[in-house]
Amino acid sequence: MITNVSAPGRGNVFCLTGLFFLDIVASMKTLISANQARSIKAQQAFVEAEADSIVRLVEWTVETFRGGGKLLIFGNGGSAADAQHLAAEFVNRFKLDRAPLPALALTTDTSVLTSIGNDYGFDQVFAKQVQALGRAEDLALAISTSGNSENIVQALRAAGKIGMRTVGLTGGVESPGGRIGPLVDLLLNVPSGSTPHIQETHLWLEHVVCDLVEQELFGNG
Repeated sequence: MITNVSAPGRGNVFCLTGLFFLDIVASMKTLISANQARSIKAQQAFVEAEADSIVRLVEWTVETFRGGGKLLIFGNGGSAADAQHLAAEFVNRFKLDRAPLPALALTTDTSVLTSIGNDYGFDQVFAKQVQALGRAEDLALAISTSGNSENIVQALRAAGKIGMRTVGLTGGVESPGGRIGPLVDLLLNVPSGSTPHIQETHLWLEHVVCDLVEQELFGNG
């Protein structure tokens, strides 16, 4: 029950009685557990469907670094944050103290992003960076929950023309991969209709890839 009491100098203050507050807490805990279960289910479904592709992504990343190439990562919104997060793990470290690895998020340079957006439109903000920085020995990693962002499509087309290997991290059940599916050499799709759970699975995958790449290149330290 909610009660309305008068507090000197503070006006009316609404207070929760003990039993009502406990009911709210119990309800919240139920929702938290249910959300966690759905997130885990999405990850499990992803691993079941894409285990071989996860291994291939690790292998391609290792081959890229060993061959003198770099990882170019891009995405929008939460996926842009993922791109920066993943690049930082490789350039700095994940678990091991080791040499830096060349990874670059194309989502961080505001001068580049705004100049391209202003002069050529937002659809070109990643493509022009790929054209400027990408080489055939590099690996392009596109992160897109829907797989339908035009600037991701344009960047992958640019990478393909250069001869780069291309990888897409996407999500969805009705149209897996969206528009970028046909454009990438390797597609890893989270079979879920929930954007948050797709993004949570992407982050889990990114950590797994960092871990396995470090182990392959640097062993146990």
